[in-house]
Amino acid sequence: MAARLTRLHHIALNVSNADKVSSDLVFKFKFRLFAARLIDGAKQLAFRKGAAVFIVNEAPSRSSGVRMNENLHITDSQPRDPPLVHVGKHSHGKCLYDFSAHYPVDTVNNVCFEVEDVERSCTALRQLGCDFMVPPTTVHDDCGYVTYSVVKSIVGNVLHTLIDRTKYRGSFLPGFDGVGNDLSVPETDTSCPITHFDHITYVCPKNTTHQVMRWYEKLFGFQRFFIDSDENVDEGFVINQEGIGLRLTAMEYWKCSKAGITLPSVDKNEPDCKFVIAESLSEQGRNQVDTFLEQHGAPGIQHIGLYTNNIVSTAHAMADAGVQFFSPPQAYYTQVGKRQEIEEAGHNPQMLAKHGILLDLSREPSSPPASSENRGYLLQVFTKPIFAEDTFFLELIERRGAKGFGEGNIRALWRSVQAHMEKQEGDSQGEESHKTVQTSQY
Repeated sequence: MAARLTRLHHIALNVSNADKVSSDLVFKFKFRLFAARLIDGAKQLAFRKGAAVFIVNEAPSRSSGVRMNENLHITDSQPRDPPLVHVGKHSHGKCLYDFSAHYPVDTVNNVCFEVEDVERSCTALRQLGCDFMVPPTTVHDDCGYVTYSVVKSIVGNVLHTLIDRTKYRGSFLPGFDGVGNDLSVPETDTSCPITHFDHITYVCPKNTTHQVMRWYEKLFGFQRFFIDSDENVDEGFVINQEGIGLRLTAMEYWKCSKAGITLPSVDKNEPDCKFVIAESLSEQGRNQVDTFLEQHGAPGIQHIGLYTNNIVSTAHAMADAGVQFFSPPQAYYTQVGKRQEIEEAGHNPQMLAKHGILLDLSREPSSPPASSENRGYLLQVFTKPIFAEDTFFLELIERRGAKGFGEGNIRALWRSVQAHMEKQEGDSQGEESHKTVQTSQY
């Protein structure tokens, strides 16, 4: 590997209306605004829930002429001494820790990793032909120094900020002002016990998964992670029947894959995050992966899994706040064996059905057979899209001894999303034919 990643620091959203997205994150998804950078030409807002941190960047308009960090964009591959930038409260610099020209739709465009040494990592990445949007740059304020660089990934508009904040003693990053309570104060909201990002899912064009996997393995040391015990090493996890055409392949960047996902411990502040690549198998006809590629205009991040210790409580609190979830047909909860599985896991089928929560017993690769009483299980539910387009959404996930992703859940989630999009398409066609305006679902 060229760059040694230590942890996922934050995920950035690039949107046209930061106030709208910020309001949803706070009031619907129960995140807390804890830091902000509001200056001419840039609005950056940071939100936290457990170890999960989103930065919302308001995208500059086409007419403003403002581009994030455009003065730092380089095209040559020669190492340079990192420029030193002071970012005080009255600094008029552009958007920090990111790079993004105007994008036609709202998008999740940056996954930021902490690294051991930004300059050394960038030197190694340059030698592998990696494209840099922002060269190594050091910013500082009264609390210390942070060095970062922005790398272009192989997936559409996805960027990776590499950051070293070991010499910074502030609560977040230079240039941001704290908002509300200090980060050392525990969160009081126990109704939504979200602890961290569980996984990030990319949507990519057909037959590009292996190229993406090789890029992340070569540059960042990612390793293959098997989603299900039936997964084919070369083909990935394929569901190509009953109207579903989907290929999923997963990778991870941490070095303790044998231990599975663990929650924060004394010697490890945050667990690491899996990356999943989704491809459409077009033989089954147009589907949600194709819709993403069309409406997003390029490969990119389709959804992010938020880990919760109590998915029932979390989904209930979010639904009360206005979050809409995809729901499978009611028959899912009454099919042969499913009700028994749910009850044996200690859950009420009616309670799960209320918010469309799915439960699947795990079938971990290389694990011995186990009865339903002692096997791990997985609980999942998808929100409906949070942007205007059918592109990005969030997932709630709770793991009880399951490290992968349940096949039954994948099938049910796929069908529920597909049914929603087909209804949306039908409504849109109805509007055109009858010249009527119908109320949007979200």
